[in-house]
Amino acid sequence: MKKTYVTSMPNHIGAFLKASKCFSALGINITRVSYNKAVDSHTLFIDAEGTEKQLEKADAELEKIGYLQSNVNKTSVVLIEFRLKDIPGSVTNVLTLINDFNFNISYISSQENGTDYQLFKMGLYVDDYNKISEFLKEAQKLCKVRVIDYNSSEKIYDNSIFYSTYVLGLSKTMGLSEEVSGELLVHVNLAMQTLDEQGLSPYRTFDSISKFAELLGSSNEKNFNPRVSTHKITENTEITLIEPPCGSNTIVIKSNDQVLFVDSGYACYKDEMLAVFKKILPEFDSIKKTIIVTHADVDHCGLLPLFDEIITSKKTAKCLYNEYHGMNGYRESNPLHKPYINICKLLTSYQAVNPDKITALWNDVGNPTEPLTQIGFFNFGELHFEVYEGKGGHLPGEIVLIDYSKHIAITGDIYINTHGLTAEQAKYNQYAPILMTSVDTDPKLCLEERKAIMGRLGVGHWQIFGAHGFKKDYSVNM
Repeated sequence: MKKTYVTSMPNHIGAFLKASKCFSALGINITRVSYNKAVDSHTLFIDAEGTEKQLEKADAELEKIGYLQSNVNKTSVVLIEFRLKDIPGSVTNVLTLINDFNFNISYISSQENGTDYQLFKMGLYVDDYNKISEFLKEAQKLCKVRVIDYNSSEKIYDNSIFYSTYVLGLSKTMGLSEEVSGELLVHVNLAMQTLDEQGLSPYRTFDSISKFAELLGSSNEKNFNPRVSTHKITENTEITLIEPPCGSNTIVIKSNDQVLFVDSGYACYKDEMLAVFKKILPEFDSIKKTIIVTHADVDHCGLLPLFDEIITSKKTAKCLYNEYHGMNGYRESNPLHKPYINICKLLTSYQAVNPDKITALWNDVGNPTEPLTQIGFFNFGELHFEVYEGKGGHLPGEIVLIDYSKHIAITGDIYINTHGLTAEQAKYNQYAPILMTSVDTDPKLCLEERKAIMGRLGVGHWQIFGAHGFKKDYSVNM
């Protein structure tokens, strides 16, 4: 049995030795350690492996010596910028005010800039936001003041509680539970360690993760305004395209009084998407709900637990099966990508679907040799699709559905209408690759797959439904 300990240890010689002796005495093996004083001078992450009883004893021992974090969400640091006149003693009044409020200073930075003012940046420990609000009112009587978000600064301004402060911000944005926040803390550290071992700066990555979370959080509830459009195919068949601001599109096909969904978006928008489904389909609760998944990415599979039958390729079924049983999916199988995918899953409340609901259709072509390989057919109402599996340029198991009689192509993420994105979708696409570990697994191969799709479209006017952005109208002439 494995467990990750987030320990808060005193910053002095022998602190890790004391923890190590605790594990050693209990016969527990340490499999990973992460500590970076430049990032956080107190927090040390330890992955340990032992029996359930051994780990329970370790819990008790570490708590006894005060090494287990128990105050993660109670203390934060606020970075404040004071615009002070560049004259002797100008900072004294501010320091006096800080002292009156009994705030500790974790960080100070100031430098003259050739003007009549200096910008003093100070990090203040805060455990009561009512006090900081009162402090700011008083400080504004002395000079111009502004609170700086950590994520807009170029440097980590506090090196003692970075992880807890950072995760607290993400958790508040997404309304995460304390338990989920604890998991998030571990994966944020794994991301930091991965970047450190690659010699990469963490600032841009962590800033992008925060902006990704802000976009997700600002697009929910009353602010959830997807673009919804309906496209008539025949007298008895129509396609409704639902485009949320963040995550994949969902396609709803109605043909001869039957209903089929394609892809399902993020789990964090469950309530919002249910409201949209029920508006489009008043009978939604009473019908059998069947969905096709174009590939096994988080933003396409978030609502799968809502459906009765899930139709996938063989490879996608395998990926979803592995996730349900606690094993790595395709994205997580790369250790460099794993922490980011897990952060994305936690931020979006992703839950793996029970594989008993999955129907894996079509042939398993193993490792395709062509950009697109036909693997079978799928008939639905008046629609008759040929089904193709991509070579894995975007993700293994990806499929494309083409109806040559109705001139319809459903292309997942292999081909999307980049010129048909809303402003919100375009903004989301700037940050999603950070957590999705790039848009494509193999960009060059995905380009070949896109070309192969267009090459398979015969003469006529086509409607292409990608997984992001509006429908693409495309004509092939003689």
